[in-house]
Amino acid sequence: MENLVHTFRLKIDWTLISLISQIDRFDASWTSIEKREGQSLKQLKSIATVRSVGASTRIEGSKMSDEEVEVLLKNIDITKIEDRDSQEVVGYFETLDLISESYEEIRINENGLKGLHNILMKYSKKDSWHKGDYKKHSNAVEATMPDGSKQIIFQTTEAGYPTQDAILQLLDWYNNDNQTHPLVKCALFAYDFVSIHPFQDGNGRLSRLISTLLMLKNGYKWIQYVSFEHEIESRKTEYYRVLRACQSQRPNEEIGEWINFFFDALINIQGQLMKKLETKGVETQLSPKEKSILTFISNNAGCKSGDIAKRLGIPSPTIKRILPDLIGKNLIDKYGIGPGTNYSIK
Repeated sequence: MENLVHTFRLKIDWTLISLISQIDRFDASWTSIEKREGQSLKQLKSIATVRSVGASTRIEGSKMSDEEVEVLLKNIDITKIEDRDSQEVVGYFETLDLISESYEEIRINENGLKGLHNILMKYSKKDSWHKGDYKKHSNAVEATMPDGSKQIIFQTTEAGYPTQDAILQLLDWYNNDNQTHPLVKCALFAYDFVSIHPFQDGNGRLSRLISTLLMLKNGYKWIQYVSFEHEIESRKTEYYRVLRACQSQRPNEEIGEWINFFFDALINIQGQLMKKLETKGVETQLSPKEKSILTFISNNAGCKSGDIAKRLGIPSPTIKRILPDLIGKNLIDKYGIGPGTNYSIK
């Protein structure tokens, strides 16, 4: 059965219903999980924030690793944020932090969207002329070809009144449709927003932030403890392929492929979240030495046993006895052989 939702065609079938049910079953159990886990969730939120900031900015071209993002966010000095990657990272972090702390107060209206965009682009000197305002020029999505030439992948909504009208229609639908399942609304809002491309720059990043905002506003609070953006980054080729496949049909496109991708990504990160919580449960049973070694490895990916022994002051034979145990408990991974052997967090 094909339904019209907003301006999209969507086939309601058992696959879609099954995906929604699977996400909602997890959500129904989340309150009890949240009460049980307590301190673990604070740690997971901190890790997820760094991964989300790093991943979402890298999708758009940033070169900063998660480790570099973490260092920057721990030592933010706005007077020294000169390079574009750092400017984008800090802007994304502040927007995500605002959403996490104040999602209930953020309105899903023009002012709300423009306000988020203003914060997102706050430190980007190159973007100061357009932050918080709709685009004034065409911003078609382009790909750089091997010979350096540009090829238009998707033609976005025209600047001016067409963009404003499209956003107003999207907002009106979202705020007044009481029949469509909230998860479907979240997925469609993110898709239509990035397809309209209402701002001169930052639309991809903002669409992923809005996804988190809408999930939180609809009661899916677990979304802040795992990185949706990191899941998208790991499936970047598929993400763009699905977007383009749907956008090529505009207007009045059939949107099922995007919905299925969006929901599959949510189900994957639900699984990742439960795995992380199980790992945290194992960690609580570790000895003080095991915990200190695990913490060191988590902060020093690729370290060798000698590095750990030297930095922690633990005898090398003890380190070599504990490392296989941590591998066996599925907490760390071992890479290489012989003198090149090194360890990273799972």
